Amino acid sequence: MTILKKFFGTGSKKGDGDPPDFAAFLEGSMEGLRIQTAAHQSTWGLGQEKQWNFEQDRGELLFTFPDKIAKAPAQIIGTFDGKTNTWLWAWANQSIADPLKRDAFRVLEYGKQHGIQRLTTAKWPAEELDGWRMAALANRLCSANGAYRGPAGTTLVFMTFGEIQLAKKA
Repeated sequence: MTILKKFFGTGSKKGDGDPPDFAAFLEGSMEGLRIQTAAHQSTWGLGQEKQWNFEQDRGELLFTFPDKIAKAPAQIIGTFDGKTNTWLWAWANQSIADPLKRDAFRVLEYGKQHGIQRLTTAKWPAEELDGWRMAALANRLCSANGAYRGPAGTTLVFMTFGEIQLAKKA
């Protein structure tokens, strides 16, 4: 399995009631994220990190490698709950600080403007790939530098991130 398939899976799923052009926009968002991810993998090793951490108080995503640390400002887009197979938007999650929801709110506004139900519904039945799709959409709408999925027990946290800063490990 390639690292891109590991990150994004395969297959396609169209939401009920989506405008016809949204499926193409969403697939374009996924393709853009695939390209960005491949660049991050080859330049600084995304996917090869020994540990990841999200510092909510600083809004910073950290990747720890044997010889370096990569960090970037980040936004939480939403979570996929593997127990209930549901997606929950960050904008609807009271446990996430408001400054970390900016990109998720941008997707909400886009959903309202274009009448896309799954972008305006707080929680809905989903699969993991839907989390990647929503993160890819946020990545595109907000001109982010990439997206990441971090496990937190049976929940997967989907985030967008900004410019990567690399530092040698002390």
